[in-house]
Amino acid sequence: MQALSDDIADLERLTRVLVAVAWDSAHAAPRGVTFPQVRLLVVLDSMGRVPCSRLAEAMGVNASSVTRLADKLEAHGYVARGVDEYRRTVVTVEVTPAGREVVAGVVDRRHRALAELLAELPADRHETVSTAVRDLLSAAEAAPGVPTAGPGRL
Repeated sequence: MQALSDDIADLERLTRVLVAVAWDSAHAAPRGVTFPQVRLLVVLDSMGRVPCSRLAEAMGVNASSVTRLADKLEAHGYVARGVDEYRRTVVTVEVTPAGREVVAGVVDRRHRALAELLAELPADRHETVSTAVRDLLSAAEAAPGVPTAGPGRL
């Protein structure tokens, strides 16, 4: 049983490292763009143009939170609002080219940090780590109590 506890403790430590990488990568965004706003941009960029209600659902927040975040992002030119072509009362939102630049900077910073992490491993361990990561991702998809999507992509 002690080995299981050690494994869980190691996974907890890894979780903290990965969350720190995600948090730090958000600092590649321009000054004044908050972590929740970065999160909205990253999630929205992966979805394309969608109704605000669908974005709120993907992020695991209520529609009013998306509205507030989108208001600020729209004021900076990072998102644009529109209407659904079939239902004119439905408000849509999409990332602008300037918003895509923000997302690209955030993702690039994250990728550089992850590459640095992998570079610290001995070369002969890379395949073992990659296999373990894929195995953990497969296990997460199969485990009913483990949320795999979470409240939108970070």
